[in-house]
Amino acid sequence: MLSTFLSHQRKSFWRSRNKGGSIATQIIIGFFMLYFLVIAALVGFGMTLFLPKIFPNQGIMKSFNGIILYYFAFDFLMRLQLQEIPTLSIIPYLHLKISKRKIINFLNAKALFSAFNIWPLFLFFPFIFIEIGGVEGPLVALMYVIAILSIMVFNNYFVLYLKRKSITNFLFTLIGLGIVGTFAALEYYKVISIMAASNFVFSQMTARPYLGLVFPAVAAVIFIVNSNYLRRNLYVEEMGAKQEKKVSTDYPFLNRFGKAGELAALELKLILRHKRPRYSIIMGAFFLLYGYLFYKAPYIASDSFAKMIFAAIFMTGFSILSYGQFMFAWQSSHFDGLLINKIDFKDYIKGKFLLFTIICTVVTILASFYAFLSPKLLLLHLAAYLYNIGFCTVLVLYLATFNYKRIDITRSASFNFQGMGATQWILMIPFVLLPYLIYLPFGYFNRPYLGLMTIGFFGLVMLAMRSYWINYIAKKLELKRYKIAEGFRE
Repeated sequence: MLSTFLSHQRKSFWRSRNKGGSIATQIIIGFFMLYFLVIAALVGFGMTLFLPKIFPNQGIMKSFNGIILYYFAFDFLMRLQLQEIPTLSIIPYLHLKISKRKIINFLNAKALFSAFNIWPLFLFFPFIFIEIGGVEGPLVALMYVIAILSIMVFNNYFVLYLKRKSITNFLFTLIGLGIVGTFAALEYYKVISIMAASNFVFSQMTARPYLGLVFPAVAAVIFIVNSNYLRRNLYVEEMGAKQEKKVSTDYPFLNRFGKAGELAALELKLILRHKRPRYSIIMGAFFLLYGYLFYKAPYIASDSFAKMIFAAIFMTGFSILSYGQFMFAWQSSHFDGLLINKIDFKDYIKGKFLLFTIICTVVTILASFYAFLSPKLLLLHLAAYLYNIGFCTVLVLYLATFNYKRIDITRSASFNFQGMGATQWILMIPFVLLPYLIYLPFGYFNRPYLGLMTIGFFGLVMLAMRSYWINYIAKKLELKRYKIAEGFRE
């Protein structure tokens, strides 16, 4: 049955209409994977030279033990963003005499064919076989191999389980991001140390090799949990029941905005129900941690806002940028239906503005935890917030009228370049450059707070002109509606 499934998947790929683009994408991804694989091999065989230089004040075994869990913590975050959920169109098989177990086994086996499961072998195994095997003996080396493979398997199936759960429960995703953000903050402020914990765990295993059997036991537990979840949610009727419950969700607070609120509510449902638009919004929450890279104590103390503006604009406006760059294309599959319905283009654009304002407001409120670093950052975020809802929303919607490329919203966002064009790159230039052009004259004359006020005032002026921009973009969309619809049909 495994070979039958593989044969069907292969035929499905070669018979698809977009196989040319898929092949080109796979070739590009393959080159990147091969490049990182070579890097991992070079690091693995050169680890005896690199570790003493990177960690000069500690032993080589302590350094190696310390980086293992640190690497897999980073591996976990990367898998959350990039690892694809293995899929199989199960509808054609449901009426056949094929057991659930065989379908689940195929999905589980397919999940192991990932570059993330190859890199650790080249990165850690050379050191284990050469150094640990020669010093500590073959039994300890074997336990290290088992531990590395087990953590790799744990990450593989745990990430898939989280992603599958997030499909039916968006709150599950937010809780997961909150936990990851908490651990990242604790590590950043030296409250905990992943390297110290990793060294403790593996030094104990070196002294007592039998402790290495704990790792495969934990990996087996998450494998069983993931398989059981698949078994419970495999059939179309069961998944359909969950989706039907989600369809009935309403957003009463949007009713007060009339037709624009109704359209915003429909688009909000579209975001929550489909992979790629939902991913663009989730990434906005994930990038809230971006400030830890830019908000340094010396910059805050000296009011060096020029070095922090980018982070503030990016964090509070990333969701607008990420989702808005494909505006109108999210509805490409039913754009013709929008044209023949009695929908005023002004209300349609108002709904977009309303949605952007709600998303940006929520993200800005979530980013207020940076006030624990300094209250000054709240002023910085306020200026960035006004700039984003005032100017960036207009910029995104105006450039969207030049986007004629269709998007399949059911496909994953990882390594998905569908819908990308010159518009997306042009969008980044004013988004990043304009705040600096406004602020730099005030920064040059040492008036940082006046510079922030000017950025915020510019956003307020653009916000006050929103009615003008709604009429302007609605007319632009009306002129280009047939050209956009023609592009979305391709």
